[in-house]
Amino acid sequence: MSEDRSLAPLNRSSLPIARMRAVYRLQEVEQRLDKLKSPDHDSLRSTYERMLEKGAERFQVKPGGLPAMEHLYDEMPNFTEALDEIKRQLALCHDSRDALEIAPMLLLGPPGIGKTHFARGVARLLGTGMGFVAMSSLTAGWVLSGASSQWKGARPGKVFETLVHGDYANPVMVVDEIDKARAEHAYDPLGAFYSLLEHDTAGAFTDEFAEVPIDASQVIWVATANDERNIPEPILNRMNVIEVQSPDADAARTIALRLYRQLRAEHDWGQRFDDTPGDAVLELLMQVAPREMRRAWMTGFGNARLAGRDAIEVADLPSAGGRRQPIGFMQ
Repeated sequence: MSEDRSLAPLNRSSLPIARMRAVYRLQEVEQRLDKLKSPDHDSLRSTYERMLEKGAERFQVKPGGLPAMEHLYDEMPNFTEALDEIKRQLALCHDSRDALEIAPMLLLGPPGIGKTHFARGVARLLGTGMGFVAMSSLTAGWVLSGASSQWKGARPGKVFETLVHGDYANPVMVVDEIDKARAEHAYDPLGAFYSLLEHDTAGAFTDEFAEVPIDASQVIWVATANDERNIPEPILNRMNVIEVQSPDADAARTIALRLYRQLRAEHDWGQRFDDTPGDAVLELLMQVAPREMRRAWMTGFGNARLAGRDAIEVADLPSAGGRRQPIGFMQ
């Protein structure tokens, strides 16, 4: 582990600190609502009314002290660099009045190594909300930034919905597989990021549907990608690019064993099984991508019970015996 692990003693009992921050101006919403004359704008009118009803203030949270992170280092041993970056920022703000500031982060690495799991873990660690955008299925920029209300079926974008309909001014926004975004006609799926990833311009981000400036400057951006060559250079320059490697043998064994014990503890039927799986079973699971391990273990548990056994054997796993198709074992 890097030296950042010893920045300060971890405070395992700290509670989140929350203050309120306005993410839009009520006066501007009222003005927009007053200008609506046409009955064709029912959806837009409803949006403005909900904004006024909920109010503009959202929780801006940060941990009250340096939170316990050892479990994340143990769960994701190949994410040490990314976790160190989070820990540094927490160390800077936890005993001050400053808000938590984390530079947009791009996790670059092969599929299946746990990048999305990491992003979800960060949201839980910080005690804030989370939005999720799967760029592989995104074909138009308006899904992020909204579509003009003049279009039939138009609606606000994901950034607007996460901030306006959520409870937090600083949610974690996960942009999954940003390198898989596909352009369609005149729409650039990544176009909104040019302003969203810049602190100054993100403070007055305008959704094309609502046309009311939204303060997105506190959003914590975590993007994932397999290949940086498909990401425009200006976007890469706006992000802290962290290369995440596939787990080595020791890390893979740690992850596989942790998942086995976690699944066993989460289910009543788990008590029928041995505390620790056999070495041969662990050796085989170590070759599976982390995101496939859970499925492999569940298949193994089920097949072992069907066979009337309380221990998983190699033959119970998805790739064994030629009975089922492999689910991601490395060659």
